[in-house]
Amino acid sequence: MKIVKPKILVVLGPTATGKSDLAVKLAEKFNGEVISADSRQVYKGMDIGSGKITRREMKQIPHHMLDIISPKKVFTVSDFKKLTEEKIKDILRRDKLPIICGGTGFYIQSIINDLNIPEVTANIPLRKKLEKWSIDRLNAELKKLDSNRASGIDNKNPVRLIRAIEIATAIGKIPKLR
Repeated sequence: MKIVKPKILVVLGPTATGKSDLAVKLAEKFNGEVISADSRQVYKGMDIGSGKITRREMKQIPHHMLDIISPKKVFTVSDFKKLTEEKIKDILRRDKLPIICGGTGFYIQSIINDLNIPEVTANIPLRKKLEKWSIDRLNAELKKLDSNRASGIDNKNPVRLIRAIEIATAIGKIPKLR
């Protein structure tokens, strides 16, 4: 039996390349709604520096996943995936086209590739310990715990390395992605 997946448009690329403008034009043409896939734009008040679209630029097109959480709270890719899947179902239920727009690749991958994202609670004592480590030491630790995860991560980003170590410590190795 063939599984039919719903159609979803994705507009992605680096900052300041016109993604939001294109997403609005596509939404106007194809009766769509835009879902932001930006790890900074989910936070309330983070308008400057995030390239967040303005109300005027939205041109009456509904936008989702903007200004949904306080910057004082942690928002993970797991949170993004769960909320975005709900938004996609809602948009499709209303016979509209979901248009995912953004530059946070892992957010987009989590939806498009239906990644199994573990819900691992923050381990504050471990984080505090790891924050004192060098990038090289973090990379070595992650490689020791989970070489697959280590090979697919931004190995110069201490926040991502620490989170990956935290997850690997909690749940073990992940299977290799195709």
